[in-house]
Amino acid sequence: MTAVISEHINIAPGVCGGKPHIAGHRIKVQDIVIWHEDMGMEPDEILYHYPSITLADVYAALTYYHDNRQEIRRQIREDEAFVRQMQAQTPSLLQEKLKNRNAPNN
Repeated sequence: MTAVISEHINIAPGVCGGKPHIAGHRIKVQDIVIWHEDMGMEPDEILYHYPSITLADVYAALTYYHDNRQEIRRQIREDEAFVRQMQAQTPSLLQEKLKNRNAPNN
């Protein structure tokens, strides 16, 4: 990691699950990537929603991603798999109520 990026990106055990994140914040590099690439947000839009970070932070996160694309994409896939697993294990209370509401009375 270059000195400029290390001013903006941190990796510390116990912070954000040890994943790369914006220094001094709990915003992970993978969050920036998802907002930018998957949701189509421009860097200035990300700043609008998260004004506590800087434009340099956003670009450093994107630079880190492009330098470590496989690692970040693997982390995103692992997190998505975890979410799917939790959703399967924890049914939605609202969906259960709606299902019971529409069930015929016996």
